[in-house]
Parts: sequence; C-alpha cells; structure tokens
Amino acid sequence: MELKEVIENRRAYKALLPIEVTDELINDLAKHAQLAPSCSNNQPWRYVFIHGKENLERFHPALTRGNAWAQKASVIVAVFSKQEFDCVIKDKIYFLFDTGMATAFLILRATDLGLVAHPMAGFKEDIAKEILNIPPDMKLIAVLGIGKHNKDFEGVLEEHQLEHERNRPERMNLNKFVFHNKYESTD
Repeated sequence: MELKEVIENRRAYKALLPIEVTDELINDLAKHAQLAPSCSNNQPWRYVFIHGKENLERFHPALTRGNAWAQKASVIVAVFSKQEFDCVIKDKIYFLFDTGMATAFLILRATDLGLVAHPMAGFKEDIAKEILNIPPDMKLIAVLGIGKHNKDFEGVLEEHQLEHERNRPERMNLNKFVFHNKYESTD
C-alpha cells in the first residue's frame, strides 16, 4: 500500500480475529516506531508487547469494561514514558507528543501489514503498571489492541459498537481545526 492508502485504511476496529504473533512481527512494529522523530532524538517511548494466552489473560483485568472487546486481541501493547526521557524546554514538555508520534508510526505499520492496532484510553493504570512491572514514575499513556479485523462482527460486539464497526465515524470538518495565519474560534 502507498502511505495515503495506509492512512485512509487505518481504522480502530473492535471486532478482532487472532493472528500469529512472532518475534519478527513485534520487531517489525517496534522498528517502525523507532524511526519516528523526537526532540533531540531522545526517543522517549517505551512499549511492552503482551502476547501469549496466559500473559494476555493476566492483563485483561487492567482493561475497563468498555474495552472488553480487546480480550480478543492477539497482542496488547502498553505505551509509556516519562518526562525525564525527553526535552523540557521552558514550559514545553515533549515526551507525550514524541511518544504519540512513534505510536502513530507503529499503528500505521500495523495497518500496512493488514492488521488493526486500536488505541485505547480505557484501562486501569495502576493495575496495568503492576501487572507489567512498569515503574510508578512512568506514565502509561495508552494501550493498543492488535489483531486482524473480523468482518463478520454481528453478534461479536455490543449493539452500541456496531455502527462504528460498519461505518467510519464522522470526522471533524476541516474548518473546525485548520486555520490560516491566525486562530479564529469556531466554538
């Protein structure tokens, strides 16, 4: 796929089918995240790739009820960092931005491979950090559920999730977030 197609095809599907998880797959995704830009090339991102039935089941209590669908993921990636890993210039703190860019590279590579990499904010940070041995001073930013899209999702998802699976949720109009030469409130 060309980059434009990858971006256009990326979706946060919830209905997942299992995939084979190999060291090659994990390294491929990680190497693409590694190529993301970061302030002073600090590369502040850290990832734990959770895979294997027992490891995934051990992590499931860290997911919120709304993300129960992620129990079908073949890989869950914990995305974390801390401020000290990256630039702090006056009041500008970059670690979240830089980690987000690297994670976007990982998500786009997964899409390019025909996979779904669905980012989630619905997790219990303290429980997840304890399960994964992530130090308390780290910020667990997001988790990603990775698998293959299950196109036969009827009966797999809750009723309120079906519409988003069938159709891409409406995107914000460009004039709401793109401004020329100065910001003008549209709210």
